[in-house]
Parts: sequence; C-alpha cells; structure tokens
Amino acid sequence: MEDTKQEATLEENFQKLDEVLKKLGTRDIALEEAFRYYQQGQDLALQCDRMIDRVEKNLQQINKDGEVSDFPEDLS
Repeated sequence: MEDTKQEATLEENFQKLDEVLKKLGTRDIALEEAFRYYQQGQDLALQCDRMIDRVEKNLQQINKDGEVSDFPEDLS
C-alpha cells in the first residue's frame, strides 16, 4: 500500500498552531498534556519555518527595467 499522505499547507499548519496555542492558554490543562501540546506546537512551528524557507528560495523579483532575477538571499 502506497503512502499518499500530503503535507499540510502553510495555512493549515498555522491554524493547527493557533489551536495548540488556545489549548495551552487554558487554565484547566494537565502538565503532561501541556508538554504534549508544547511539543506539537514546536513541531508545527518548525514545519512552517521550513515551508517559508522553501518559498523564499523560489521567490523572484522584477527590477525597474522589468527583468526577472532571483530574489537576493541576504536582505540585511
């Protein structure tokens, strides 16, 4: 059987992360459960960071002459 599980979109991961944050914000959560939610939030944040990095690497910019070039990686 082939694994056809698709990666969640950035928006879906942000929504899941928001749900985790809401759960962590409740006062009636057991410590063990809070740790599980914290780890889940860390994993989701890492996935979002990786997805954003992939998008940034594919960005291109159009200069004032209308030419397309790769977006500079170092913006500092």
